[in-house]
Amino acid sequence: MTAPAPTGLFGPLREQLTEAAAAFAGSPDALAGILAGMVDDVDRALRERLEIFPVCHHSPASALAMARRLRARPPKVIYLELCEDLRPLLDELRNCRLPVAVQAFATELDGFPAEWSPLSVVAPVTEASAEYQAIAYALDTPGVELVLVDRSTDHVFQWTHRDDTGPERGSDVPSSAEDAGLHGDAVGVEIGDLRPRFAELEAHLLHHGKVRHWSEWWDQYVERPLADADHDTYRQVMVLIGSLFRRLRPSRSARDERDEDRERYMWTRMRQHLAESGADPADCLYVCGAFHAASRVEQFGLDSTAPDFPISPRTGTRWRYGLIPSSHSAIEAQFGLAPGTVSIAAANWTAAVSRTRLTPYRLAGQRTEKKGRRSRAAAPVPAGPATDRLSGFLAAPPVLDELDEAELRGWCVDIVRLARRNGYLASTADAIAVFETSILLANLRNRARPTPYDFADAAVTCIEKDVVPGRRDVRRLCDILLGGDRVGQVGYDSLPPLARDVLDRLRPLGLDLERRTVQRALLDLRADPALAPCSDLLWMLRHLLPADAVRPIMGERRLGHRSEQESWDLALGRNQRALIELGYEGVTVEQVLEQRLRRAVRGPDATAARALAAVEDAIRLLDSPRLVDELGARAVELLAAERTVDDAPEVLRRIRRLLAHHRTTAPALPAWCRAFVTTGYAHYCTLLPTAFVDEATGVRQVGAMLGFLFSMESLALSLGCDRSQLELAVAQAHPEAPAKLALLWAARHQLGLLPLARLRDQCAELLANPLVVPAFPQYLSGFVHALEPVPGLAPFVVETMSAAFAGLPDPVLLPWLPTLITTLREHGPELVPLLVREAERTFPATLPALDSWTPPWAAGPAPSSAPAPAAAAGPVHGLLVAHPEAVDAVAALLGCAGEWQPDGGDGTPPGGPASVLVATHPATAHAVAVLLAD
Repeated sequence: MTAPAPTGLFGPLREQLTEAAAAFAGSPDALAGILAGMVDDVDRALRERLEIFPVCHHSPASALAMARRLRARPPKVIYLELCEDLRPLLDELRNCRLPVAVQAFATELDGFPAEWSPLSVVAPVTEASAEYQAIAYALDTPGVELVLVDRSTDHVFQWTHRDDTGPERGSDVPSSAEDAGLHGDAVGVEIGDLRPRFAELEAHLLHHGKVRHWSEWWDQYVERPLADADHDTYRQVMVLIGSLFRRLRPSRSARDERDEDRERYMWTRMRQHLAESGADPADCLYVCGAFHAASRVEQFGLDSTAPDFPISPRTGTRWRYGLIPSSHSAIEAQFGLAPGTVSIAAANWTAAVSRTRLTPYRLAGQRTEKKGRRSRAAAPVPAGPATDRLSGFLAAPPVLDELDEAELRGWCVDIVRLARRNGYLASTADAIAVFETSILLANLRNRARPTPYDFADAAVTCIEKDVVPGRRDVRRLCDILLGGDRVGQVGYDSLPPLARDVLDRLRPLGLDLERRTVQRALLDLRADPALAPCSDLLWMLRHLLPADAVRPIMGERRLGHRSEQESWDLALGRNQRALIELGYEGVTVEQVLEQRLRRAVRGPDATAARALAAVEDAIRLLDSPRLVDELGARAVELLAAERTVDDAPEVLRRIRRLLAHHRTTAPALPAWCRAFVTTGYAHYCTLLPTAFVDEATGVRQVGAMLGFLFSMESLALSLGCDRSQLELAVAQAHPEAPAKLALLWAARHQLGLLPLARLRDQCAELLANPLVVPAFPQYLSGFVHALEPVPGLAPFVVETMSAAFAGLPDPVLLPWLPTLITTLREHGPELVPLLVREAERTFPATLPALDSWTPPWAAGPAPSSAPAPAAAAGPVHGLLVAHPEAVDAVAALLGCAGEWQPDGGDGTPPGGPASVLVATHPATAHAVAVLLAD
């Protein structure tokens, strides 16, 4: 069959491409179909009654073309590819310094899984972008309507699977700048994502273009040729590129379907707006990505007969909207661009505006460091039928820019100066080497004028030399030199109420908190009590914001203590995004803190320890008894529901601190504290036998349980608990691990079931058994942990360790020491200081005294050299003998049976055992007598 003759505006071009496909391909059907389809896509886009303006995100060429188009033939309605619910935020851009990002944020989800929280969508805006030019024109021109037609932020997540990560990222090197995380983990929304998703094609383009990454290829072969192109040429080339990348997708995927649904959504919204407003399509402009300009969906065009795309309703999720600061590195990191790409684009935009003398659109009142330039009249944009500009553009050889030696020389001198400031041993010779290497690299890559990418490669080669002695590497220095990582800022008037409230309340500090530098705040609360509210607010922000936003240098805030002097390092301007997102959660800092504390104790991972931490934070930061009682009651519920004792040490530490605080600040313990003690006593008694034998429960946890039971015993018994429950729990425990066995012995000793003499004999038996000696450090570990519930065992533990060191031979002791040290360091680092203090009290302080020193546990009672004289009977003795009934009643009450011994007859008391003991050791009786006499 003979192919039909080519017709239409691009008929000759279609014929040339078909012949080229036949000449260069053995089977030209596939290639000819792609090439001819690209031409058809361009023809279809140009024939549409609603003018389509294809753009690429953060492209200076697109921004220049947009500014020319708007000044030459101003439209009355602009349809912009951006989430439709973000429209009210665009008016706030005039209060900001670009780049900033428009954000939608949600924490309370309705219709999405709870584990997705929080949801965040950002759309960064830079001055060197076509969408900003359209926004600035529409907002500052009377009678012009700006309509956002893309899916809402709610639909972004309705159409996104959770394993998707937003826009596909390329293979470019990820950004490592300090501000690369300004967007957090938000999903990025951009206009005109032009990047081939066919890895082989991208590798082919990079290889034959002699460039390292996609951003450099785009700058060389698209940005620079289109920077000075006329309107028709720009449109046709951008649609052609979008069609090429669209047709070279290897296979259909979920992303393809999502992109096509977006196109159906946008055309449906535009047709609905035209029908409602009655606007003339000739006065409208549709700004979208070049990829979407080559769309082939059935709803494409105003004359399409396809039904409107069914738009699902939004979920019940409550979205909050605002502006957050952005940066060039944050945009590069989020959208997978090479480091420095956006900075170089900004520098190219500035140079192009200066070269063409074109005045770009900028929102009135917007903070900027640039001064206005005198505008040159834009070339008129023809309103008639378009002509074929593709054939001439594709056939014309590339225009090689002439070498600008002054520009390149300035770059080389400046990079050497920056390198020396950052610790590099760079010199004038390195500047010459960078100059020559840049020209050499440009010539190797078929360009006469070195680009910023050529210059950066040359600088790294000549200066860095594989060594980075400074804080920044040379490539980062090149980015700073060529434009820097410009960071935007949201103005005061565009901040949420909470952020404005924070800045207002901190105004007495006398600092400019909107600056991005770290500022030192000094608070003397004793000399100026009016600064106390600022101190309270700073401690709350310390709890809510990142660690580097509000950092205390001097002073602390703990239970029952407030410092009289404080010093803070404040970087709120650098952490403006975190402060703004905090404003999405409430109106005041106190409200947000209260909500977070409630969520912490109500969440699925809430524990009793976390609830006690929330109680402590509520006391320290909010001083709200109502909230404290609520959180404390929740802590009691969580403790009763726990089936493990992993957090027992944390629970013990926090409840001790809270009880001490309430005992010193309130006349009586709160109800939740009493309930926590009684519940914990019964709870830990129930779990104690199982914890002793469970291998997954550590000795530290068991020691903490015993510490809770013994230290809270008197309070628990006064509140109605039964001590027999603890005795039964200890009796039912049968551990086998040496450390837990030592803990059990300590518990039995505390309960009076194991005398100290018997415990000393058991340890002596362990040391005498050569099979047990290697495991004796584990017994010691158990005794060390026993100091938590039984602190009176500290002398015994020192005695046991001393006996081991004194009695064990060196062949046994030396291999034993590393195990002992590692065991104590791992299992009881906070308890070892108790042993050190006890040893310091027990052992002599000097070396000579050690030779004649006798351990107190080895020394027996000193024998009396002569019997003490019998004590003469006094009035007390006579009174008791005359009236024995009182003594007999006390003896019967105590359960002591005995008979009165006859008097000696000589006026001395009877010589019973008590008399012998008092006569042998009279010092005690004399001391009591002196005390009573005083």
